[in-house]
Amino acid sequence: MSKVILVTGAGRGLGTDIAREALAAGHQVVATGRRPDEVEKSLGGPQDNLLVTRLDVTSPEDAEATVQAAVDRFGRIDVLINNAGNLFTGYFEEISPAQMRKQFETNLFGPMNVTRAILPILRKQRAGHVITITSTAGLVGMEFTSAYAASKFAEEGWMESLRYDVEPYNIHTTIVEPGYFRTELLVDGSTTWPELSIDDYAPRTAPRIEGMKSMNGRQPGDPAKLARALLTIAQQEEPLLRFVAGADAIEAAEAKAKELLAQAEASRELGGALAYDGHHA
Repeated sequence: MSKVILVTGAGRGLGTDIAREALAAGHQVVATGRRPDEVEKSLGGPQDNLLVTRLDVTSPEDAEATVQAAVDRFGRIDVLINNAGNLFTGYFEEISPAQMRKQFETNLFGPMNVTRAILPILRKQRAGHVITITSTAGLVGMEFTSAYAASKFAEEGWMESLRYDVEPYNIHTTIVEPGYFRTELLVDGSTTWPELSIDDYAPRTAPRIEGMKSMNGRQPGDPAKLARALLTIAQQEEPLLRFVAGADAIEAAEAKAKELLAQAEASRELGGALAYDGHHA
């Protein structure tokens, strides 16, 4: 069934693939980005089923205007795909406070802005689906990713809780946790390196940066296949609550689940006996 699908960050990378695959499948697409001319060009020019709008996800005003334009053009919105994001990478002490805040502005408050603008429409319809793309880094913390992982862990907590808020209105939510895909996340336009430099970290920082740069274009995942998988989920009557995307992501999720269970068991003796019993030492 044809749906109206709003995609953030559609100007390049995975967002372009999602919008392109959605158009090819016969959906009506609202493709958004900070540079709408580039978004439209990347999708092959004007089309009857395509609305391109300017959207900087950090701007609540842009989000409101985009949602209104989508309803004016297509009459409704069925699916929001929160895809826009970026990567601030580096060791925690070398990431400036300003960089950390910028990371959260885009990766957490950005999708919150767009979702906040769209939920009144979905509630009125008593139907809709919010899909938010987080990351394997939203499940597993790794070296050199403290800012990015923090923003993605926060995004996961928000989405897990949002599910319960909107379920009564027949609004579904899906968290998407991709592993490494050949998107444009690792190019300089999407990746920001540390502002600060500390001698202790220097021997580790340079190799890390070179390693990440060399990975670009060699990631195992195919973004076009991921885009098609997301469209499949958008058509499900009871969509997945969490979609772990990619063999590497599934392996990481399984390892994290085992670690959590092991740590819970290791905590049982000390942590399980902390109930208040009315006595104090």
